[in-house]
Amino acid sequence: MVDTMRVSVLRGVGDVVLERRAVPRPGPGEVLVKVSAVGVCGSDTHYFDHGRIGRFVVDQPLVLGHEASGVIAEVGPGVTGRRVGQRVSIEPGRPDFTCEQCLAGRYNLCPDMRFFATPPVDGAFAELVVVHQAMAHVVPDGVSDEAAALLEPLSVAVWACGKGAVGAGSRVLVTGAGAIGLLCVQVARALGATRIAVSDVNPARLAAASELGATDVIDARTARLAAGLDWSPTVLLECSGHPPVVAEGIRSLAAAGRAVLVGMGGDELPLPLSYVQEHEIEVTGTFRYANTWPTAIALVESGRVDLDRLVTSRHGLEQTPDALAASRRDPEAIKAIVHPGR
Repeated sequence: MVDTMRVSVLRGVGDVVLERRAVPRPGPGEVLVKVSAVGVCGSDTHYFDHGRIGRFVVDQPLVLGHEASGVIAEVGPGVTGRRVGQRVSIEPGRPDFTCEQCLAGRYNLCPDMRFFATPPVDGAFAELVVVHQAMAHVVPDGVSDEAAALLEPLSVAVWACGKGAVGAGSRVLVTGAGAIGLLCVQVARALGATRIAVSDVNPARLAAASELGATDVIDARTARLAAGLDWSPTVLLECSGHPPVVAEGIRSLAAAGRAVLVGMGGDELPLPLSYVQEHEIEVTGTFRYANTWPTAIALVESGRVDLDRLVTSRHGLEQTPDALAASRRDPEAIKAIVHPGR
């Protein structure tokens, strides 16, 4: 093994540079992964543009990137099995495994979670990273490196659809056709939803939604949700994070419908409380995911979800700033991928 590696480091707003750092070594129960591909998430872009998300502030150099895949290069003490050489998708969180939430299976709510690219924890825009062996999920040969990286955002969609109890016969409205929204479309379709509407202001993303399984698309520049559908959704998957869209989406739901808030918006938003009460609408948030990788892998391996279709640009590690700015520069961009080994 080499002693140093390249990493892409965020030093301040809009300031990303390449550095050389010592290669981390795996401790007990950990594996060292040579990173193959890393997807750019909206949170990465937000840190790049603003230096903070809510209470999480970049006040020291930070390595971004949490949607990652790679190959296990080394294992630490206590790691069993022939893991070196395995292709893996990285689940980018490290819970404590012992708290009340972890023991209840809700490790996404672990108060001591350490999550990639969330200050002060470094992420995966690096040639090598260390993760707990349980968070290095083996992927089949038919799943590409890029798709293996995008199992992370797919897990967000799997979790959201689960929170909304999407199933056979569901009528689903997805507000926001970014990567997460487009993945929600595919997961809802795979779970048996019979009607799937998508609203957005970007024609290219609405076209992608139609291609990936939406039965209805609404151009939010010219039509309101209520006017754009002749049926009432039973599930809202709100992926935009825009308060007016959240309220409008909730009002569009059928009685006893479920609203799942996925998109990251402001800290507070107005809630159409009378509509929620009179129609017994269930409203819930989502925070990452738990135990979703097996389902996500199966959906991709079976062909029910196409992750490679979302990739719109590829970048080397030295081009990380371009990858972080891709969605701002190209209205047709959906998912930029960084390849640290190139």
